[in-house]
Amino acid sequence: MEYNMEKQHKLGKLHALERICQVLDPDSFREIGSGITNLEDAFNIKKGQFPYDGVITGYGTVDGQRVFIYAEDFTVIGGTLGKMHGFKIANTIKLAIENRCPIIGINDSGGARIQEGINALAGYGEIFYYNTLASGYIPQISIIAGNCAGGAVYSPGITDFIFVIDDISQMFVTGPKVIKSVTNEDITATELGGAEVHAKTSGVAHFHMPDEKTCYQQVRKLIGIIPPCYQGQTDLKMLNQPINYTENVAFNEDLAHILPEHSNQSYDIHDVIDGIVDPDSFMEIHKEFAMNVVVGFAKIKGITVGLICDQPKYLAGVLDCDSSDKVARMIRYCDAYDIPIITLTDVPGFMPGKDQEYKGIIRHGAKILYAYSEATTIKINVILRKAYGGAYIAMSSKHLRSDFVYAWPTAEIAVMGAEGAADILYGKQMKDMSPEEKRVFRQEKTDEYNEKFMNPQVAVMHGYVDEVIRPEATRERIFADLLVCRSKHALDQVEKKHGNIPL
Repeated sequence: MEYNMEKQHKLGKLHALERICQVLDPDSFREIGSGITNLEDAFNIKKGQFPYDGVITGYGTVDGQRVFIYAEDFTVIGGTLGKMHGFKIANTIKLAIENRCPIIGINDSGGARIQEGINALAGYGEIFYYNTLASGYIPQISIIAGNCAGGAVYSPGITDFIFVIDDISQMFVTGPKVIKSVTNEDITATELGGAEVHAKTSGVAHFHMPDEKTCYQQVRKLIGIIPPCYQGQTDLKMLNQPINYTENVAFNEDLAHILPEHSNQSYDIHDVIDGIVDPDSFMEIHKEFAMNVVVGFAKIKGITVGLICDQPKYLAGVLDCDSSDKVARMIRYCDAYDIPIITLTDVPGFMPGKDQEYKGIIRHGAKILYAYSEATTIKINVILRKAYGGAYIAMSSKHLRSDFVYAWPTAEIAVMGAEGAADILYGKQMKDMSPEEKRVFRQEKTDEYNEKFMNPQVAVMHGYVDEVIRPEATRERIFADLLVCRSKHALDQVEKKHGNIPL
């Protein structure tokens, strides 16, 4: 079959077939449905006019792991989706579900094929149905390698991970021309839905890539770290290594020196992550969006884990609407595939202020509480420093049934910070004091609160923290817990169809 590759190359893009070959192992691709074409005559379009109806579908391997894949071909009527085009994609997803392996979609389309009318919409509907059926059962990865507009955006929107590429990716429900006609607003396609917009502002994209080659390499890396299907997390369940916590332990001494001297100073949570996970194994998700939390996948002695970490370097690690969504989504993905969740907590609370209340911080924050409570996978929480108020509860606390909660000696677990607590508890007493008397009294009560509450011992006494551990022992302790919990079976189950997460 002949492909118009030069047309794509002139646009600075790879052809659909070249893209498939970059994702898959050499010579592993097998095409399905190559003889399918458009079936209708309408508006100067003839039946059978478009080869493979503008989308190449099939299967292959990524480092030996089976995957199904499809790539829209922009050189065939702009990659627009007609009935058979949609049928081919839906069938590919269906085959991936039946064979319990990941599905990868490469999107480069002008949207619905207007000439086919409602049949084009029917094609989208079939895709959305199988996307939803696949969700939580097999990983779904979308690569935006060109235009993705109108109804086309909702298939990637349902999938688990979206990759966008600089100078190539464009995603929007309504394009610049429609916006101009309706609101009289002038905006370019890049400003409206380019890679940077969705990686940093909207949070639609999970991975932001500089070029196509890097993108396909990172897709391969992701396939190599996540389980291929529900109940496919074999690297933990099949591990028969004995638990040996005390002997021959190579403690990471660097972890003991990461936290700054004063609790109001910031640091980079990536330094803690690097001291816990296997070298170069961390793959961050939503790296440029809601940067006050850090989430991603990594390996600990070969075991895939999901990491959810507060980031003191940005907004002091406070939780707001966007970071709450980011955390809740990560929890639910990990739980769907029984990927252990490791939480690193250093959170001063939820973001205060009118803007956050108006955006629905109550609703968004509740998603974290719901997701952690609902999750039955292994949950391990390490409180590094601050764990205040409702955010302490939300970040994988014992009250939400974390299997193990640890605290570094530097942990501060309380309703709020000491100075704020002193102001509230003794505000009336300080009202009539002179400035100097007020300063001395306030410091005295702050020190008293610090001594009584701003340490992990009260939480340990009540069983809310299992152990206070040395920072340098964190990796080995987590690994031992992963081994002991590898056959975990959740006990607290209420028979129901499903709950109602506060979306």
